[in-house]
Amino acid sequence: MNDSTLSATAADIAPPSSPAAAPVRRLASLAGLWPFLRPYRSKLVLAFVFLCLGSATMLSVPIAMRDLIDHGFVAGAAIQWHFIALFCIAVVWGLLVAGRFYTVSWIGERVTADLRSAIYQRTLAQSPEFFETTKTGEVLSRLTADTTLVQTVVGSSISMGLRSSFQFVGGMVMLAVTSIKLFAIIIVLLILVVLPLIAVGRGVKKLSRESQDRIADTSAVAGEILNAMPTVQAFTHEQFETDRYDRTVEQSFASAIRRTRLRAAMSAGMITGVFGAIVFVLWLGAQAVIAGTMTPGDLTSFILYAVFTAGGVGVIAEVWGEVMRAAGATGRLMELLAAEPVIRKPAAPVTLPESRLASVAFDQVRFHYPSRPQSAALDGVSLDIREGETVALVGPSGAGKTTMFQLLLRFYDVGGGAIRFNGVDVRKLDPAALRSHIGIVPQDAVIFSADAYENIRYGNADASDAAVIDAARTACADEFIARLPDGYKTFLGERGVRLSGGQRQRIAIARAVLKNPPLLLLDEATSALDAESEALVQRGLEAAMQNRTTLIIAHRLSTVQRADRIVVMEHGRIVEIGTPAELLRSGGLYARLASLQLAV
Repeated sequence: MNDSTLSATAADIAPPSSPAAAPVRRLASLAGLWPFLRPYRSKLVLAFVFLCLGSATMLSVPIAMRDLIDHGFVAGAAIQWHFIALFCIAVVWGLLVAGRFYTVSWIGERVTADLRSAIYQRTLAQSPEFFETTKTGEVLSRLTADTTLVQTVVGSSISMGLRSSFQFVGGMVMLAVTSIKLFAIIIVLLILVVLPLIAVGRGVKKLSRESQDRIADTSAVAGEILNAMPTVQAFTHEQFETDRYDRTVEQSFASAIRRTRLRAAMSAGMITGVFGAIVFVLWLGAQAVIAGTMTPGDLTSFILYAVFTAGGVGVIAEVWGEVMRAAGATGRLMELLAAEPVIRKPAAPVTLPESRLASVAFDQVRFHYPSRPQSAALDGVSLDIREGETVALVGPSGAGKTTMFQLLLRFYDVGGGAIRFNGVDVRKLDPAALRSHIGIVPQDAVIFSADAYENIRYGNADASDAAVIDAARTACADEFIARLPDGYKTFLGERGVRLSGGQRQRIAIARAVLKNPPLLLLDEATSALDAESEALVQRGLEAAMQNRTTLIIAHRLSTVQRADRIVVMEHGRIVEIGTPAELLRSGGLYARLASLQLAV
């Protein structure tokens, strides 16, 4: 699904803001699936044709049985033709049912795949602000459990429901044709049975949504803990976390039982009421046959149509519960799909001028994190970084250093002032184009579940193996990769569990080197290294920083002594700028930090 289709889809399913529209939105939440069904209209039509023909074939069975009973058992009748006709009906019915099943199953699988891809694409487009309030475990729950419910309904339940509806309506019509008197009695009884159950169905939908929310909570807790197992075990919190997970599981179970109890009551009421009404009417029909006002064949066909009608109602009752669960799941999926990223591509993005070097300018930048609106992360920061210059940002934690990186990458937009990359306001650039000119080595290196080749190639998907190896050598990573069991083809484990912290950091540096960007951001790039590894990586970084603009965040002042300038920050402001020697002589914050580190 491309970007334009995704945008159109999001617009189609975006929830209306009017309060009066809320009840309609709740009842019509499944309509949000239409943008995903629309591309497969021909398949839907084919499935509908199979459905209509199959239902018509099924409804012809009681007619054939009536003719067999009333005309096949008389002297001289060619009874074999009646049985041949019944067999032919069975063959045609079977083929039509198989065609319908395959077609709707294909539609269900295809729509679910498209839906998962669209939601995943929409999630990846969100800015960090989105993930400040949304747990990744909840997103995963929607991508798996919720989409599975939708797949079941689209690929099976709706088809069964439509078939049973046709079966019910067709059966009712044929009941009226067979005996209008008995049909009228059935109608009155069914109205008395079905109306109360409609209200129950609304309660099932509400509880279905609640149940899916509790499942998402359970997934969120499990995802958070599984990603922090070393910390959990180091603090011996296994039992504590087990108990916490058990509580969320029990809440999910209780919610599911409430839904199941109501759904079971609804199914029991519908099936019992409908079958009771039909049995009563059949008793009246038996009296009519005894009285001679109805033929045995008519009663047989009436009984079969009554069975079809009752069977249709039973399936509808079952399917209705599934549809209500899917409606709740669809509502959750549509909320996620309708979420608009805060950081968007401009309508007419400016093209960056071609340059192998980068210049950056912070002009009176002010910024508050959405989750901390009362506290300024940056307050009037102005800084010009020239092409090819190496600038280090130092200062205590919370000074705003990492915030400058995040604003430069346009993970957030500034609250005031402007940031210019090569003279262009970053808000006028396509975020993807801006980020393609920036390489970053984060403090916490991310290693993917792949081999060393693929992890380094994340910096440039088109790079050759030779280029990957060259980048690893530059980052001083080649020496330990070569010692791995399969070299560069060695699987590094989930989150790089097979590597030390320093090795993971050197993989991340090699990734940034392979990208070969005009601007290199180093966020505590050597913080996880021992003294020997740090020396190796410093040599690699010095080579990577040649003829490239570099911005460094460092707490260890020993790593920034060769910077052209050092920018000292405190409380979201720049308090000092100069070379290391100048700052030491000034006796300011940098000098105090340096004395503390030297004292240690």
